[in-house]
Amino acid sequence: MSSTHDTGFDSGHGHELNAGWFTEVFASHGSAFSLKVSEKLHEVQSPYQLLEVYATEAFGNLLTLDGCVMLTDRDNFLYHEMIAHPALFTHADPRRVVIIGGGDCGTLREVLRHPGVERVTQIDIDEEVTRASERFFPALTASNDDPRAELKFADGVKWIEAAAEDSIDVLIIDSTDPVGPAEGLFKTDFLRRCHRVLRPGGVLVQQSESPLYHSGSIIRELRHDMREAGFDSVATLPFPQPVYPSGWWSVTLAGKQGDVATFREADATAHELPLDYYTAEAHRGALALPPFMRRLLDEPHG
Repeated sequence: MSSTHDTGFDSGHGHELNAGWFTEVFASHGSAFSLKVSEKLHEVQSPYQLLEVYATEAFGNLLTLDGCVMLTDRDNFLYHEMIAHPALFTHADPRRVVIIGGGDCGTLREVLRHPGVERVTQIDIDEEVTRASERFFPALTASNDDPRAELKFADGVKWIEAAAEDSIDVLIIDSTDPVGPAEGLFKTDFLRRCHRVLRPGGVLVQQSESPLYHSGSIIRELRHDMREAGFDSVATLPFPQPVYPSGWWSVTLAGKQGDVATFREADATAHELPLDYYTAEAHRGALALPPFMRRLLDEPHG
């Protein structure tokens, strides 16, 4: 699951309910996003965050954490497909996959669509997110009983610290923004540990915020830190995401002894997975960064 905190991380970010509209305000970027809601379905304060679920008129159910939009029924497929399939089709033969975060289990479902994957371990710190998803987003949790899946509710940073060297093919960081419980997931030290646990040819993918709002800050810094951590190649893939800040989001891939700017195009074209957004053409197009991003990333060739 991604996050839609305004990554200015200022006190001006917040949300409000007014005349049946849930509005998330991104004050540092002078923008906001609203959904018409009909009722609140669920609310729980976990040890980590406030979780709420609303029924909306046009986007199905809406899940928020600390007042920030996390996902809706209508458009979550965009994020879940783009954080999972580009990484899996970039790796030569992904068998062992680990997901840090991802408590709504949508990313887990997408990974398990790949028949060659032998084991997926998901580590999310907040069990309440998974329990709420089971109740209100059952399509996302439909694969939780797959015998290849293992769900753990623990600190992902500590789990990676204890993981064996060269033991993972694809590592997916499906986190909230780099504040609070997820702050450590954006640090160079953590990325070095990720590099250590990946096998040669391994692929790391991390949600990397809005291309429009954060190319010159979070995305550029993440790409720099990935290289500092030892990764040989990086690639940022933008994609649409209506409910997130600016309506545009991204994931950034990093390769250990491999080039993440290339992927198994023949396999990505020939697959028969029941997908709604990801295609080989979408993957190829996302790799072609627009000029403004290349300028902000200070990397003319993307």
